[in-house]
Amino acid sequence: MTGGSGAAEHADAVVIGSGFGGSVTAYRLAEAGQRVVLLERGQPYPPGSFPRSPAEMGRAFWDPAAGLYGMYDVWGFKGCDSVVSAGLGGGSLIYANVLLRKDERWFVHDRPVPGGGHEPWPVSRDDLDPHYDAVERMMGATPYPLDQVPYDDTPKTHAMQDAAAELGLHSTLPPLAVSFASEPGGAPGVSLPIADPAYGNLHGAPRRTCKLCGECDIGCNEGSKNSLDHNYLSAAAHHGADIRTSHEVKAIRPRRGGGYEVDYVHHTDLTARKRRPPIRTITCDRLVLGAGTYGTTYLLLKSRKAFPGLSSALGTRFCGNGDLLTFLLRAKDRNRVRPLNASRGPVITTAIRLPDDLDGVPGAGPGAYIQDGGYPGFTDWIVNGFDVRGEFERAVEFLWGRFTEFFKDAPDTNLSKELSDLIGDGALTVSSLPLLGMGRETADGRLHLKDGRLAADWNARTSEELFNRVRKTMQGIADVLGADYADNPMWFRKRIITVHPLGGAPMGDHPGEGVCDAFGEVFGFPGLYIADGAAMPGPVGPNPSLTIAAQADRLATRLLEKTSARRGAGGPTAPPATGAEPAGGAGSPGGAGNGSTYGPASGSHGGTRGPSTVVAGRTSLSFTEEMKGFVTYGETDTRIGELAEGRRPLSFRLTITAADTDRFLAEPDHEATAAGWVDATGHGGRRPVERGAFNLFVAEAPEDRRLMKYRLFYTDGEGRRRTLSGHKNVLHGPPTRIWPDTSTLYVRLLDGHVAEDEEDGAQVVAAGVLHIQLTDFARQLTTFRTTGPDGAGKLLDFGRFFAGELWEVYGPDPA
Repeated sequence: MTGGSGAAEHADAVVIGSGFGGSVTAYRLAEAGQRVVLLERGQPYPPGSFPRSPAEMGRAFWDPAAGLYGMYDVWGFKGCDSVVSAGLGGGSLIYANVLLRKDERWFVHDRPVPGGGHEPWPVSRDDLDPHYDAVERMMGATPYPLDQVPYDDTPKTHAMQDAAAELGLHSTLPPLAVSFASEPGGAPGVSLPIADPAYGNLHGAPRRTCKLCGECDIGCNEGSKNSLDHNYLSAAAHHGADIRTSHEVKAIRPRRGGGYEVDYVHHTDLTARKRRPPIRTITCDRLVLGAGTYGTTYLLLKSRKAFPGLSSALGTRFCGNGDLLTFLLRAKDRNRVRPLNASRGPVITTAIRLPDDLDGVPGAGPGAYIQDGGYPGFTDWIVNGFDVRGEFERAVEFLWGRFTEFFKDAPDTNLSKELSDLIGDGALTVSSLPLLGMGRETADGRLHLKDGRLAADWNARTSEELFNRVRKTMQGIADVLGADYADNPMWFRKRIITVHPLGGAPMGDHPGEGVCDAFGEVFGFPGLYIADGAAMPGPVGPNPSLTIAAQADRLATRLLEKTSARRGAGGPTAPPATGAEPAGGAGSPGGAGNGSTYGPASGSHGGTRGPSTVVAGRTSLSFTEEMKGFVTYGETDTRIGELAEGRRPLSFRLTITAADTDRFLAEPDHEATAAGWVDATGHGGRRPVERGAFNLFVAEAPEDRRLMKYRLFYTDGEGRRRTLSGHKNVLHGPPTRIWPDTSTLYVRLLDGHVAEDEEDGAQVVAAGVLHIQLTDFARQLTTFRTTGPDGAGKLLDFGRFFAGELWEVYGPDPA
């Protein structure tokens, strides 16, 4: 790890933050041979360096202005508080190791939420599954080995399983990023030496397998926790990534000529408060934001003036993933103490799943998970030694004071008395157990700046159904285990502590819906990516770390594909200049758009030339279209293919973008880019469009016909290249034909990526017809967006052109 120099320098890619988004992306880019610089504000924490003593814990907070550079970064907001991490490895240093996939049916799309807005997930489980696989392999995901000695002696795990069975709920041993064996596939054992992987370990410190001490959430001093520094970051360093700790980013902005500039400071003195360190700058072709939900959103909000045209969705769909902490106290079995031993084992070993309405369980409500919570074994002295009780209460008061000192204007946060009373009442005894809840809360919070600081508008009211359901189930678990139930004292003030903040720069299908597209690329700013929890458009439901990492892996795959495509076409490896007017609305799932390069090189789609790159001072126009229907494989006639007995569903969702509206209207082909996905049931499901073109009202013989043409290149689930070639026939006739003609698309699926002038000799794989439904058309009308000067005027020009062409076809014949 090195420090930055005083002079400006340049990298292929700069990654900000080393959490689940930043680490995964840095590794993938470095592995591909790119020069990557990763900037992490916190320090490295090799095994054995995590704070444990009261004095160490007192300085374990992040507040550089006060000379504190610890790993706990505490945020206090209206309605909720959060604890996140500053350190090499980000949130993985203090998370509870759980690697659960987002439930397939919980990828909702247009679910209305109170107060307006919705929770659209432009990605699906099919999209993420191969990336889930990759992350699980890298992080060594494995369930708790409860069936083997000595792990079978874990009372809290058995208690959770018993409670779930009694309540008729499904429980699992979720995959954990913990090493229970010396090497993958080996026999588990306590405190065994862990073999380093082929890429080594950047700390150069020995690691040992889990010793069941419950210290996961405060940093694993054994090194048995497979935090990101032990895998992705070590692999990234092995492949040449320049990883710089104690480097805090202060501002970002587009760079004249393309790419981005990043201002940062280097905290060279971590022991004493000194004068402000100097601002340094690094430039890059691609910039990846992985500073966490708060850090990334804060950076974008602070730098908003430098990014004209940035989506109005910035700051929206903030939530805490339904986090809720409660306690089971004094568990009994036949009037005898029932030991739960919360400090034995990893922090979490068991997950109980509450079904959702979306799972086909009517009346279930929003889905959720409940998990056992552990705490460090060294805290047993709190309840075993009366003589230190006063000292502990003073420690709680001090730590909570540090928690709230940064945010004195937050209401009702002085709870040290309630917390120490709760602990003194038995929360950490052998018969007590914390419970952790999380689920599909309503993502209607908003992050914004207040006096230059990050603020959040959030409350529990709109998610009360979820929280009440989770609390009721937790009370049921308490009853089964003969325990008393206690809410977190904060709950009585309707405040939540979340360790899973999400949203703020959410993904969406178009700029009116999200800040970035389904691959994390910011609309209108090519080469700028969001790789962390800020991009989540709503709650994940289970622990979100794995989903964030999988999405980052997917992001990196697309980024590398686009970089390779530019090099292969002989173009620059850096994105084109952003200019004063960023390209708007081009990106969408699978898009080649996002303002980076609008379409392929000349003739790639069989037209006269590809659409132009966005130029400063020009106005772009985009809209989103969704069509659904049927095709039959082995059929070449579209009408037969739509109705044949063996037909299969086919659909697509596209964002159509004209980079230069004036040029689009003036040129005879009226060509724009089409970016998005094709969903071919049984042939890989939803697949990204790799290149796409759309032509509006192309004149072809006979003279009474206009064509809308579509050409989409994609690859099916078995790696076979496919082309969707489609057209809408707008024929001369009565006005009653306007709707059926403009809403009916005749499609053929071709073998290979076939240009228009090569189609006659191409093999037809399938044929059929797609339609746009009236409800989808109504939604389409709300997606029109422009970016650049005189947007309203350009939209009006487009509308006049569209209406004029229809009049030319359907209007009365001249006398």
